[in-house]
Amino acid sequence: MILAAGARTLGVAVLVVGLIAGLVAAVWIWVRFSLAAPALMLEKQGVITAMRRSAKLVRGSWWRIFGVQLLATILVVIVASIIQMPATLIGMVASGQGLSAFAEGAPVTSWSYLIAVGIGAVIASTITFPIRAGVTALLYLDQRIRREALDLELARAAGVPGYGGTQPDGPAAGS
Repeated sequence: MILAAGARTLGVAVLVVGLIAGLVAAVWIWVRFSLAAPALMLEKQGVITAMRRSAKLVRGSWWRIFGVQLLATILVVIVASIIQMPATLIGMVASGQGLSAFAEGAPVTSWSYLIAVGIGAVIASTITFPIRAGVTALLYLDQRIRREALDLELARAAGVPGYGGTQPDGPAAGS
């Protein structure tokens, strides 16, 4: 609306500030609720309860979780790009335009190109999605261990000696 009124500089400034604010809010929400999926599946909670649980687990560790998630995202993007690049090149050659289309920057939209790129994307997703899910699940377990002593609870449930229940006979541990 500001741009339509003729205040171009002000309009661009408001647009840039809005984009930055939106990006910051999106990243904050992404990290805050990043542990909701493991909470939903492993604790068998509802969606809203899992989101609250994620927010509780992330509280106080936001920067660490952000760093791990960002690193995992960067690694997944790199791996997916490496996997998808050959499929893209094969698609360009199969489309009949060859690699010259890549150098010219002309869009390739033939069916053979789209099929090859689609197959590459499926293969890349098949490899990288479990990596991201694994990182998120490990972060969830790490937060549970740090905050709720989940490791002790699991050891007790597994019947490991020295973690509650019955004590083994003999000298005390550490003597």
